[in-house]
Amino acid sequence: MFPQRLDAPQAYGIAKAMMDGFNRHYRLFRTESARAKHRFETADWHGQQRAQRERIEFYDLRVKECVRRLEKEFCAGAQPMDVWHQVKLHYIGLLVNHHQPELAETFFNSVTTKILHRTHFHNDFIFVRPAVSTEYIENDEPAARPTYRAYYPTRDTLGDTFQAIIENFQLQREFADLPRDTACVVAAMRSRLDKVKLRTNFQVQVLTSLFFRNKGAYVVGKIINGFNEVPFALPILHDDSGRLYIDAALFGEDDMQMLFSFARAYFMVDMEVPSAYVQFLRSLMPRKPRAEIYNALGLAKQGKTLFYRDFLYHLKHSSDQFRIAPGIKGMVMLVFDLPSFPFVFKLIKDYFPHQKETTREQIKAKYLLVKQHDRVGRMADTLEYSEVAFPRDRFDDALIAEIEKFAPSQLEISDRDGDGQTEVIIKHLYIERRMIPLNIYLQEAFDTGLSDPRARQQMEHSVIEYGNAIKDLVAANIFPGDMLWKNFGVTRNGKVVFYDYDEIEYLTDCNFRRVPTPRNEEEEMSGEVWYSVGPRDVFPETFGPFLLGNDAVREVFMLHHADLLDAAFWQSHKERIQAGHMFDVFPYDTERRFGQGAAAR
Repeated sequence: MFPQRLDAPQAYGIAKAMMDGFNRHYRLFRTESARAKHRFETADWHGQQRAQRERIEFYDLRVKECVRRLEKEFCAGAQPMDVWHQVKLHYIGLLVNHHQPELAETFFNSVTTKILHRTHFHNDFIFVRPAVSTEYIENDEPAARPTYRAYYPTRDTLGDTFQAIIENFQLQREFADLPRDTACVVAAMRSRLDKVKLRTNFQVQVLTSLFFRNKGAYVVGKIINGFNEVPFALPILHDDSGRLYIDAALFGEDDMQMLFSFARAYFMVDMEVPSAYVQFLRSLMPRKPRAEIYNALGLAKQGKTLFYRDFLYHLKHSSDQFRIAPGIKGMVMLVFDLPSFPFVFKLIKDYFPHQKETTREQIKAKYLLVKQHDRVGRMADTLEYSEVAFPRDRFDDALIAEIEKFAPSQLEISDRDGDGQTEVIIKHLYIERRMIPLNIYLQEAFDTGLSDPRARQQMEHSVIEYGNAIKDLVAANIFPGDMLWKNFGVTRNGKVVFYDYDEIEYLTDCNFRRVPTPRNEEEEMSGEVWYSVGPRDVFPETFGPFLLGNDAVREVFMLHHADLLDAAFWQSHKERIQAGHMFDVFPYDTERRFGQGAAAR
């Protein structure tokens, strides 16, 4: 029960120190995000990627700093529980008029659980639900930027309006031909506006900060006309001469979903009021969970908090059971799911078959690598949790037996809270969005029969997308390691995404070789590998027998991706990356490009 009086003198000091810790964190986070504009203007692509990677670590560093301060100044861990109840009430008071209250609540949760050693979310000392509303927050200071700006063009002034929109971002880099680019944008819009009556409220709303990622800057907004709203994004890139150009015009929710995909690196955006950005983006992508939007903005801890709240809400309003996930079982990860929930839960097994020479720490390092790396739309983001409690009665007995067999160290079944409810507590797990395993997706096409045009199209699309996924990973300096079909999944919009990370390596750490020519008939007829193989040696021509056993699949693969079986393809990419080249991987179909970059060259 919360106290009726705030009479502990140290409670306010602890709350204030925690708020100071959060404010320092967000100030540093926002400063690093704002610097993305300068890195874009100066074409510091490696610096941009480095900053994206390092910013992920900011949060945990600030939490540790805050915990150390609270222990040093207040002996916080030794304070009685009634003091901690008062700390929370003081903290809620400090959230009034705060511009990032939801993030500050999550920071409080992180610090408090570390100090009190409350190992999972069921306790009275954290914000299980938000205490402060994030609606209608604005910075009212005279010099503050609004969340978005509204422009009111006519049909005749659309080009001038979009030129003003771009110029208002004050990019310190010359455009090759901005009037040409905005004319292309307006031409792309014509299909949506031709023969459409422009209503009284016709306007364009644009978020006031650019979205930076890798080598691109994105203008994000929406066109409003009557009851219709059309989301849009305009990617701005550098041409070979160092001048800027608008590369494409992306329209509609599907385009925005691809741009903000869970399989891409996080954006850098300078936001005073992040909840206002999330609210605006949610109006563009109403089907995208708020948790994923926070993740896309680099606020991954807030994403985790919201995801867990959504998960608890789903548990309360569902009755199906957790089960072993369908599909081929992995040798390293034990995977389970809840059929009604669109995510899978993955935990590392306690032991692996002899052919898997790895450790728990090495696997966790691979997942961290993926978290920090540019995922180029081809590697699923993961949420990492510790000490997660599930209701025991929702677990299928076969699943419990599976965990007891393969990962007993990760399992506790108890009433740790003392509330009379037995829980399954998983010590460490990863959570990923559920996809259709590519091998199952292909098998569905085969089961229907390739004489059916839709089944053949599904097969061909799968094989082409599979090769495209590997090539995008190669461009991002990633060698997937285990390239079997079962380690890739198909998303809602048909993209093929890689999700098995225990064997990934940097491409530049691998040695790509051709299989040596046999020196005699004995070597040629040998069923064993008769040549020396180093620990990082890769022989691409040997991929074929494992991947292309089906004739129809082989035909499509060889037509579109035969180069993946040639060591020269891999080696040439490796050498260019080692020379400092960053390949372009576009978060939209290349057919959508205006061709300005080529024209400007």
